[in-house]
Amino acid sequence: MGIIRSSFSFIVGTVCGIYAAQNYDVPNVKKLAHTALFMAKHVEEKYRKPKQKGDDD
Repeated sequence: MGIIRSSFSFIVGTVCGIYAAQNYDVPNVKKLAHTALFMAKHVEEKYRKPKQKGDDD
């Protein structure tokens, strides 16, 4: 009974995820994360403080 009870939420989540992926237009998470990382790097480079001559970094 313990293994069924502990894995019940995992099984239900997997089944719901499969159903949602097959019947709805779910975005590609890997592509979405890559785009978000690219945008974060772009914003960081745009708003970074300019280096001063005395900095050794």
